[in-house]
Amino acid sequence: MSKHLFGIVVTPYGAAANNRGENEGNITTLQKLLWNGEIHSTVSAEAIRWAYRYFWQKKGLPVNRKWNEEKADHEWQDKTWAPWTDPDASGKNMPTFIDDDVLGFMLAEAAKTDGSDSTDALKKELKSIKENLKNLSKEDKKSEEGISLEAQAKELDAKLKILAKGTCDKRRGPLEISRAISLVPFVGDITFNAKSGEKTNVSLYGTEVHATRYQYGFAITPENLREKARALDVIDAVTSLSEVAGNQSRFLFDFSPETIIFRWTDDFAPRFLYGFSERDGSVSIDDVIAKVKSKDIDASELFIGGPVISSLSEGDKKELEKAACFAGVKQATEALKARVRADLGL
Repeated sequence: MSKHLFGIVVTPYGAAANNRGENEGNITTLQKLLWNGEIHSTVSAEAIRWAYRYFWQKKGLPVNRKWNEEKADHEWQDKTWAPWTDPDASGKNMPTFIDDDVLGFMLAEAAKTDGSDSTDALKKELKSIKENLKNLSKEDKKSEEGISLEAQAKELDAKLKILAKGTCDKRRGPLEISRAISLVPFVGDITFNAKSGEKTNVSLYGTEVHATRYQYGFAITPENLREKARALDVIDAVTSLSEVAGNQSRFLFDFSPETIIFRWTDDFAPRFLYGFSERDGSVSIDDVIAKVKSKDIDASELFIGGPVISSLSEGDKKELEKAACFAGVKQATEALKARVRADLGL
């Protein structure tokens, strides 16, 4: 049975800003949503995915979508995703990039319209084959030559249908990430600033700011990766993340985990994606412990690291006595990686 890795992260407390939504006049806004009946700020899963890819690039792992700091743009190493899309290579023996393997990709090509050189040539070839078939007798159609012409006609007809519809080569990324949501509601804080130099009517600008922690969840099944060992690189990215989205341009917000909970299990369902809450200014994992008490989650599947451990009651610690609990995120991470290596035979 395949093993599945689920995890939830809560970041340190900080002032988040410039992870922008639509500007309102000269106010740079935060992305927001309605969560449990109140307005919370949020960070998209796409922004977190981008940060993972950039972490792997900085770590020295080959990535297909490489970020060029000087040009502030991506540079593709292989725009065709040949290891995945080249039927002659069958993909299996060609090296792949970690971001294509973990995060997936999509290559869509528009339909080829009538009159293009490729479609015209195929249509002429198909017409010629059909005329040859028409001139064959019933007996000749059953011969080796007739059978070959029939096969060629079917193949060309199928190619023309594909060209007419367009093609889409894609790989769904085995790594799935939820949207990050603030632990506390957004109350509308705004800072006002002025640009340097000569002042104009647009020199003043405002920025929405949210003092909060963020939480998000992720899921991955290593068996769905071309290289299972890359699950360890995913774990490293989760635990070593720094900036996410646009907040680093004016505000530095630490997106590394303050507390992290991993679940290494045979269960297909994560059963916790937003397991953190804030109570009296402190982080609580009451929802996770409730799942352990109800037997929906086996405590032995959990690896927990961070200061939340020291705040647990004696009763909660007893519920988690079979879990691997550590004071630090890095300790929990190393223990999990050792289990993953052993179970996957890495």
